[in-house]
Amino acid sequence: MSNQQRLLPATPAHDPGRPSLDNARDRRRTLRIGLVAPPVVRVPPAKYAGTERIVAALADGLVARGHYVRLIASGDSTAGSETVPVIPHAAWSGHSTGDNGAFAMLAAMTALEHQADLDLIHSHLDVMSLPLARRARTPVLTTFHARLDLPGIFESVRAFGEAPLVAISQSQRRWHPDANWVATIPHGLPLSEMPFSDRVGHYLTVVGRASPDKGIAEAIEVAQASSVPLRIAAKALDPAELAYAERVIRPALGDAVEFLGELGPDRRDPLLAGALATLMLGAWPEPFGLVAIESLATGTPVIARRAGALPEIVEHGVDGFLVDDLKEARLAVRLASDLDRTRIRERALARFDVDRMVTAYERVYRTLIEGEPGRRGGHEDRDGQDRHNGHDAGDGSGPLANTRELVGQAAGSATHPDHRQAP
Repeated sequence: MSNQQRLLPATPAHDPGRPSLDNARDRRRTLRIGLVAPPVVRVPPAKYAGTERIVAALADGLVARGHYVRLIASGDSTAGSETVPVIPHAAWSGHSTGDNGAFAMLAAMTALEHQADLDLIHSHLDVMSLPLARRARTPVLTTFHARLDLPGIFESVRAFGEAPLVAISQSQRRWHPDANWVATIPHGLPLSEMPFSDRVGHYLTVVGRASPDKGIAEAIEVAQASSVPLRIAAKALDPAELAYAERVIRPALGDAVEFLGELGPDRRDPLLAGALATLMLGAWPEPFGLVAIESLATGTPVIARRAGALPEIVEHGVDGFLVDDLKEARLAVRLASDLDRTRIRERALARFDVDRMVTAYERVYRTLIEGEPGRRGGHEDRDGQDRHNGHDAGDGSGPLANTRELVGQAAGSATHPDHRQAP
């Protein structure tokens, strides 16, 4: 792809009332933030996605607070103040095309070329964010959305983990205790908009992608053993997902098992609200679990494998049940109707509200931009070294030496909600 194709003019988002660099009402308080997302799915996404939904919620939340947000993503994205298109249209438009790593690299390079008039770049490119932070003169904050224990990813974080990093769960960050974690910020969404039902549903549901990671085969087994219908809403776009759908899902279809494909929020949210419980039985350790908080926001309990971040979201016997095998999952199905769906929703809205997430990030941004206490502006110290992104002389004396403590004080309890306490 040529530079002419990539460096398309920044296109304004559709709302003319969004703040821009020229009409910001208060330049002293307004931050100029670049949000970088993989250009494989538009922001916000039309259907299934995780990272892109969080980026959209964060972008719009920051704009609502008067900040200028330059979204560096696919050209059909509309969140934030304006869009800098990495490619004209999302790479996944009805089917999967291209190499995800190459698209992430393209997004990182585009962010570098647009850094000059930004206060901070907030990258959601996972490990591709790390070379971006190493090269940029503007502070770069990285939020990881993926597992950090996998080969290649593990070594990358070990090698470049001095850059300012945000985890989305304690489980996600545990393999890298020495990395420069400036905060743990659980995801937040506008969950008050989710439909709610206090009536116990008559079916179980699974929402995600057609993959062994999502526990679809296990959900089918548990639903059939429990004599409860199962409705599966799963993305099947790339060859591996399509093959899994044919091999595992299709043979199970019948009166008790229904495959709905990939659903947009207009159908997915009512599906969650009407269920007896949402099943998340995969052994894959979820770095977070957006489906879980969405289900809880509708009042529907979650029956989840005790893996990854799900124990940080689901309190056993309150929000749903944490299970270690399928026998326990069948017992949880029997007990799901006993849970208080109103309380489940209230707790989800209190713990995973989008405003809480935006507040936590806003505080982290200001701490990183200011550098040391009482020091503002400029991205170089007296010897010309760029120390915002952790690549200083290596003596531990730069502004990031105390970043963990600075951000911990700035972010407060918003970055570490206690999932064990009722709101």
